[in-house]
Amino acid sequence: MIIGKTDEGHRVLRDRSVQLTPKQRAAFILIDGKKALNEVLAATAAGGVTRADIDKLMELGLVREVPAGLAAMHANAAKLEAKRSARTLEDRFDEAYPIATLLTAGLGLRNYRLKSAVEATTNYMDLLALAPRIREAVGDERFATLDRALND
Repeated sequence: MIIGKTDEGHRVLRDRSVQLTPKQRAAFILIDGKKALNEVLAATAAGGVTRADIDKLMELGLVREVPAGLAAMHANAAKLEAKRSARTLEDRFDEAYPIATLLTAGLGLRNYRLKSAVEATTNYMDLLALAPRIREAVGDERFATLDRALND
């Protein structure tokens, strides 16, 4: 059985409005809608988490069983994503960084801060976060090359 957090569970995780024991909290954090109950119990066994702790989370309405179709959909999506691109984030950054610097270099002084921000990026996630600003500054047509490098 695969278990996932409910909407209420996500809220409680953020605001800690429900008092949970340390064992329950450890299990609660690991529950992601992708792991089976047995996997969560095995991962938290060293901490003393039992099935009763998971049952208490279910009783509180913080977690629930994920329908089999939804669980299969998540598994298939992960497989497709792995097949879609074998490039690592580092490879994507290495390809996209020169494109981003070239695009922003031609913007002139009016976008100096954006150019500096691009040059300061050190990883894929930083560059991806700047992508909307770059798109706005250079336009969709010129941005297409960078978009392919980031998201291919």
